[in-house]
Amino acid sequence: MNTNHSPSDKQPGSPASHAAPAASSGTEASRYPIRRGLIGYLGFYGGLLVTRLIVRLRARGTENIPTQIPYVIAANHQTYVDGMLISAFLPRFHFRKLASLTAKDLEDQHGLFGKLIVRVGRGIAVDRFGNPVRGLIIAKKKVEEGNILLVHPEGTRSPTGELGEMKDGAAYIALKSKVPLLPVFIEGGYEVFSRHMKWPNPIDRKTGKRREVTVVFGKPLDPKEFKTAKEMTQALVAWMEAQALAYRRKRGLATT
Repeated sequence: MNTNHSPSDKQPGSPASHAAPAASSGTEASRYPIRRGLIGYLGFYGGLLVTRLIVRLRARGTENIPTQIPYVIAANHQTYVDGMLISAFLPRFHFRKLASLTAKDLEDQHGLFGKLIVRVGRGIAVDRFGNPVRGLIIAKKKVEEGNILLVHPEGTRSPTGELGEMKDGAAYIALKSKVPLLPVFIEGGYEVFSRHMKWPNPIDRKTGKRREVTVVFGKPLDPKEFKTAKEMTQALVAWMEAQALAYRRKRGLATT
């Protein structure tokens, strides 16, 4: 990854001229993760209550959730509320320490709902349309401070329900922080609340029953077993693709 400006790009100046960016960076880092607060907790538990009422929320592989923190979670991205779906099955203490890598524009350009999501997820902003490096560096620091970090390697919600291209950010943070990477696959979220819906669609019209959303937790990837972030990402992608194929077969959509 390349930063926008290297030290050699800066003009010579007094020591004070170099202190300002450092101070600014420190101030920015201290803002994250955004404090959940009462509003965030009410949003989470209220949203989870509604979710459990309107869909059948299930989980598999919860025994794979690490008992020790910190760690990084890498999940596919199907809905606005993927973090809430995953958090529903984490130990309570883990949820308190959970932070999320969130798009910088979510808080500013997605109304009150976006602001609430950032609070619930204890967001750490990353600029997905510009230079993401600063956000990744802050996120790594917060993991090293003891926070669990949720990352969606696809970077945005799936437009089709299928997996998108996965970036190396989650693996990079896990490797540099020397913590496990927990792969998570969400089944059925797209059918309930895709990016194309203004409101959830929890009822299957064919059966008249509530739709099922299942959160699948895979075995953690050990950073000691990978030399580079790219290698770890490849292992993550292989697991994700296997889950996606199994889900397609379950729905009768796979030909092989």
